[in-house]
Amino acid sequence: MSPRSASVNEELRRRSRERLLQATVELVGERGYEATTLGDIADRAGSARGLISYYFPGKRQLLQSAVHRLMNRTLEAALAREPRTEDGREPLARAIDAVLGLACDHPVLMRTHMAGILQAEGFVRCPEQQRLADLLRGAVARYGSPDVDADYPLLRALLMGAVFALLLPGAPMPLASLRAELFQRYGLDWELGVPPGGEPPGGTRTRIVGQRR
Repeated sequence: MSPRSASVNEELRRRSRERLLQATVELVGERGYEATTLGDIADRAGSARGLISYYFPGKRQLLQSAVHRLMNRTLEAALAREPRTEDGREPLARAIDAVLGLACDHPVLMRTHMAGILQAEGFVRCPEQQRLADLLRGAVARYGSPDVDADYPLLRALLMGAVFALLLPGAPMPLASLRAELFQRYGLDWELGVPPGGEPPGGTRTRIVGQRR
């Protein structure tokens, strides 16, 4: 039997890593971070326990990569769906709604992710995080930003703040209010993206004078 080619080995490694990331999303969403062990993740993924340490320095890094993968896949799907438009406001609206939607759909997972970011290690630099950054930067560029390098970090910070506000234990902010504030800041009509339903807070749908179209 001839040995596998380098490309086949690379594909097998990619699939193995993907299974670990997916298993992490599922288990932490179901059980929480502390109740999920690396052994549980390996079992769910059908992988050897040692593979986790081969791909990731630790459990926290594995979780961040897994959440970033979920985020970039969700955002990628939102940006790719029909109808497509040349209007750069629509991709930005979809990006905002995709991130806010993740906080609503996966509260345990996203709350755990935010808590990890606030710890000493901060952001984990990984392919999933880079892909997410590229997608958000692309949405900012299509929106018509004159300085993507400055506007992308601001959008990222605003989205992180909105997710934190949505998930704050005991005092969460309403989704509609947070969305309205972000849409107003960027001059986006309420109907763009995926509106949560109903009128925006205050009942106004008017565009802010002086904002980009």
